[in-house]
Amino acid sequence: MNKCIAIPMENGVVCAHFGHCEYFSIITVVDGQISDIKEVLPPEHVPGLYPRWVASHGVTDVIAGGMGQKAINLFIAQNINAFVGAPQKDAKSIAEDFIADKLSLNANYCNHDDKHEHSCGH
Repeated sequence: MNKCIAIPMENGVVCAHFGHCEYFSIITVVDGQISDIKEVLPPEHVPGLYPRWVASHGVTDVIAGGMGQKAINLFIAQNINAFVGAPQKDAKSIAEDFIADKLSLNANYCNHDDKHEHSCGH
């Protein structure tokens, strides 16, 4: 499994509100193992900007505490899987749970309807 995961963070844990995070942890996963974790400051929060900005970092998956449907749709348009309802844990723990397919989410992360054109892969 090769992935690039973005996790919005606040005070060292997953941010409860995606658009209000302090920074993003960008985690590179190579062959199912974490190979790099970096903290990246986002640009000013402007509606619709974060999905394009996150995509510019090569991200394949975003894991958040909470995110509106419009943001989820914008990530889907960037071919990024959006997962919401993640517990407030540190980024490395979230990524390890995700890699091991043990990430417990408290909300649906995408709407599987006739217009859903990407593979969630998880």
